[in-house]
Amino acid sequence: MKFTSIPLFLAFSGGALAKLHNVAVCVTDRVSQPVGGTPFSPSYTWSTNYEILPAETKCACDYYRNRHTGDKQWDSCPDCTFDGTYCNSAGWHIGGDEMTYYCEKLCHAQGAEGN
Repeated sequence: MKFTSIPLFLAFSGGALAKLHNVAVCVTDRVSQPVGGTPFSPSYTWSTNYEILPAETKCACDYYRNRHTGDKQWDSCPDCTFDGTYCNSAGWHIGGDEMTYYCEKLCHAQGAEGN
């Protein structure tokens, strides 16, 4: 069982056009909370804590590696590998929406998180 915390702004920094990742995980027990500043200060930030689910992450990573739905970067992940904790893609093929779908709908996790 692993617990981690990342600032919320990093979780959503994949860009406005497509949220692509090179690392993603399936998670549960996700909680967001403020970590500093006041609501009206520039230093007001949030963090998200969650438990990483390795078995569910492997499940989703396997589904994603077998995905071939089009010609967009996130439509397939030929380099998706599971390292025991994370689903990795050196070519940044992991789409956030797609990983969330696999984690939630097919592998029974609460959601997904990526870098």
